[in-house]
Amino acid sequence: MLILLPPSEGKTGAVRGRPVDLATLGFAGLTAARETVLDALTALSDDPARAAEVLGLGPTQAGEVARNGALRRASARPAAEVYTGVLYEALDVATLPAPARRSLGRSVVVFSGLWGAVRLGDRIPAYRCPVGASLPGLGGLGAFWRRRMSAEMDAAAGRGLVIDLRSGAYAAMWAPSGLPAPAGKPPGKPVAEPVAKPVGRVTGTGAGRVATLRVLQERRVAGVPKRTVVSHFNKATKGRIVRDLALAGARPATVPALVSALRDLKYTIEENGRPGQLDVVVTEL
Repeated sequence: MLILLPPSEGKTGAVRGRPVDLATLGFAGLTAARETVLDALTALSDDPARAAEVLGLGPTQAGEVARNGALRRASARPAAEVYTGVLYEALDVATLPAPARRSLGRSVVVFSGLWGAVRLGDRIPAYRCPVGASLPGLGGLGAFWRRRMSAEMDAAAGRGLVIDLRSGAYAAMWAPSGLPAPAGKPPGKPVAEPVAKPVGRVTGTGAGRVATLRVLQERRVAGVPKRTVVSHFNKATKGRIVRDLALAGARPATVPALVSALRDLKYTIEENGRPGQLDVVVTEL
């Protein structure tokens, strides 16, 4: 089983320790590509104004550019400690018992504009490199990684279940077998959703090996149930789901088995009519 996560924009750097050693990171087949992106990113930092423009940084974020320029000598720490956004706060790896941490170390893959993909235990420095950026000499990072990730990720996925919790831009870096590449719909925009039908027996392509989860908040408006896609709290819910699966020792091998495991954990899971795509319905955020 693989659980695919996006990185977080917020990151915490190490105060001391050895710098990153690309040869020790997971997915060794990506090492050469990581060297290329790292070289381009650190070189871009020589021109702070240009770097801020390329990376979408404001006047108060000049420190991010300087940090990128020092990535090869910066102290590194496990990715689980570097990523500190909403999803990772809810996941809270540090407070999990050892068996759960080991399970997540084997199953979780974090996608990254700089590293391509890393495991939670891979030691990396804090950085700023969104996959939506277009680095001089490389072009768009999404397309750069999409051309280089298939062999590594296909091998890692094998025949197991893939639970895809990535956001749009990171989901476009690699599409697991059985899951079409995303169409590029901007994430996070609230839209009204019809009430979905409960999952009974999952059939068709959705009964296979790839599952994506969407979080919907249900509220009653004039007595009528209305559902809305949530953004910020979507991340927190996904972090809690990964944590709960690890605590339960659940390792589902198919989409129906995942549905059963999540229902056992008291989540409301419904299908939305698209193969392999499941809705997590919440009433409180």
